[in-house]
Amino acid sequence: MPLSRDEVLHVARLARIGLTDADVEKFQSQLSTILDNFEALRQIDTTGVEPTTHTLPLESVMAPDEPAASLSADEVLANAPLHHDGYLRVRAVLDE
Repeated sequence: MPLSRDEVLHVARLARIGLTDADVEKFQSQLSTILDNFEALRQIDTTGVEPTTHTLPLESVMAPDEPAASLSADEVLANAPLHHDGYLRVRAVLDE
């Protein structure tokens, strides 16, 4: 299913990206190939196949969130590269 130049430019406008003529030609070919692959998948008989979102069973890899004692200010500041009067000192990130 080859895409036209106008369709590629329309998609680029929707995505708010600018394309050169070389980009349009390249993406026209690449997007057409992707659509052809989806068409091939669409033709596969999936009768009796249950829909799935993942091929493997899901399991949480996160540790349970359990309350624990906090570090003391001295313990935190011991690992800080810069600190002053009990506070972490960082480089300024905003202009004044």
